Amino acid sequence: MTKQHIEVITSVERRRHWSREEKERLVAAALEPGTVVSDVARSAGIHVSQLVSDKPGPFRRCSSMA
Repeated sequence: MTKQHIEVITSVERRRHWSREEKERLVAAALEPGTVVSDVARSAGIHVSQLVSDKPGPFRRCSSMA
């Protein structure tokens, strides 16, 4: 039998407040050559859509990200 990790959430989670430094650290990490943006997002506990946008900019979605 294998052990599984189960997390029980007993309260409503509030929106997380990100300091400017935290945001800058995440963006810098995602801009590193060879970095997988979804790995950066996952390590921060956020969805990749919070780091990638359809708007023009450094994290614009492209057809190769589909």
